[in-house]
Formats: sequence, structure tokens, C-alpha cells
Amino acid sequence: MSPAPAQLILAPMEGLADHEMREVLTALGGYDWGICQFVRVSGSVLPRRTFARVCPELLQGSRTRAGTPIRVQLMGSDPDCLADNAGRLVGMAPAGVDLNFGCPAPTVNRHRGGAALLEEPELLHRIAAAVRRQVPATLPFTAKMRLGLKDTSRALECAQALEAGGVDALIVHGRTKVDGYRPPARWSWIARVREAVQVPVVANGEVWTPADYTAIRAESGCAHVMLGRGAVADPLLARRIKGQAGGGWDDLGPALSMYWDLVCRRVLPVHAPGRLKQWLGLLRRNYAEAESLYQQMRPLRQVAEVDRLLLASGIPVSHQERQAA
Repeated sequence: MSPAPAQLILAPMEGLADHEMREVLTALGGYDWGICQFVRVSGSVLPRRTFARVCPELLQGSRTRAGTPIRVQLMGSDPDCLADNAGRLVGMAPAGVDLNFGCPAPTVNRHRGGAALLEEPELLHRIAAAVRRQVPATLPFTAKMRLGLKDTSRALECAQALEAGGVDALIVHGRTKVDGYRPPARWSWIARVREAVQVPVVANGEVWTPADYTAIRAESGCAHVMLGRGAVADPLLARRIKGQAGGGWDDLGPALSMYWDLVCRRVLPVHAPGRLKQWLGLLRRNYAEAESLYQQMRPLRQVAEVDRLLLASGIPVSHQERQAA
């Protein structure tokens, strides 16, 4: 039997790859599926509206408007509570269910969430097994993990515990919790995890260019790759990797317009400019035009000011059209 085609996956990036960003990046193309930011589970079964708030795609067939399936990520440390919430989530027909054992944020880790559990492989197994009982075999069930808390000494044990718990695949970020996002990512350790389990492994970490994509696949031995910050810094990266038409800054004008429109619809005006500045801050890694626009936008605080700057830069502002209608 021939191996499954290589897949390119959009990472769940808390505070960065929100619903609006997922809509824009998947509209540009290249992704086979993605995962939303985590839904924090703690002590109760969450209402359906909570899942829909974190993952609005659930209200449209668990897909972005471009048709890209988006799976829902759960984070917590109580196996029974996570299972109960997974049961409710399954009733909303998600594209898949993922477990978060990778978030390095101190506020998350202090409450025994994310990467904080990577020194407790027995607990990882109990969580995966409990959730697996609620997730039908027809629904993809994955877990995203880092290589450990402070070191990699239990990485293989954690991966094997999750596999034994019933996950269909593992997504491995090639850093420990204390590594944060400092380069390099340890792609050779992703290879060790891949060799220690039978389920597919998705490689993740420090992929900014098509050359990085080729390198991580070669070093990790993984067919599938997840793109994180590199996808936000170059929204055309997935297309470049897949050999589709790439493009440059001029091709990003409609994407910036779309993102600003979506942000202005869903975010309070006081917060909207900051969201666009955050994206431009990453875009300037690859585009000189983004650096210029970012510097001009830095002092702006009002939506109307940002509108004027975008229009002067040749970027349409569609939310103004709705206000005038």
C-alpha cells in the first residue's frame, strides 16, 4: 500500500492564528487542514457556545470559508472532564479532536495545562484513553506535544503513552517547554519520536521557508509538516511549498484587506489596530513593504486612522463600504 500523500497543516497558535487569521491564510491556499487555538477545560462541561467562540468554523461545517477542515484542540489535566467535554464537542461535528500538550505559556502551565504535563506520561495516557472513548473511530484524534518540560528525557515515553491511549497521530514540536520559541528546533529528536511509535508523526518547528520544509522532512523523516509562525510571517509559504503560484507583496493586499475587515467585524475598535500591527510585525520579516507600513502604523490608535493609511497604501478597506451602505 502506498503511503498517504504528504500533508501541510496550519498550527494552533494562541493569540496569533485566531479565526480571522485562519480565514485569511486558508483562503490563500496550500493547507490540507488546521487546528484552532485551545479550548481550556477545567472542572465543568462547557456550553456549545464556548466551543463555537474559539472555533467559529464549527458553525460552518468545521471548515473555513475556503473549505479547509479545522480541528478543535482541548487543553486540561482532568481525564474525565476532558472526556465529557470531548463528548459534547463530538456532538457539534468537528473535523477532528486534538489534545494540547505543547503550550509553553507560564499562565497555562501554572494550572497544569499544555507542556506542564510532559513529566507525567501516565496522566497523558489516561487523558488520551478517556477522550478516545468519546471520539468515534471515524473522527481524527491527535495530540500535539513538545519534547519535554526541561529536557527530552521523557519524550519517547510521553509519545508512546499517547499512542497507547489511542491517538491516531502525533504532532511533535521540536522544542521543550523551557526552550520556548528559541531556535533551533530539534528536528533530530522528532525523528527519534517517529521511530518510537507506529502512528504517523507530524513535524513542527522553525519552518520559515520552502528550504526549511525540505530540511525538516529530511531530518525528521516525517512526511507531514505543520506550519506555525512561518505561515503568518509569509502567508504565501504554503503555496510556495506545494509548488503553486507564489507571488509577492502585491498579492497580499487583498489578504490584508480581508483580515482588517474581519477584525473590524469581531474585535472592539480599541483593540483592532493592535491586531493588524501584530501581523505586520511578523510580515516585515519577509517583506520590506510591511516594514514601511508597520512603522507608519505604529503610532495609530483609531480604526479611522488605520483605514486612511491602508487606502493611501493601495489596500482596499471593505468594512467602510458596509458602514456607508
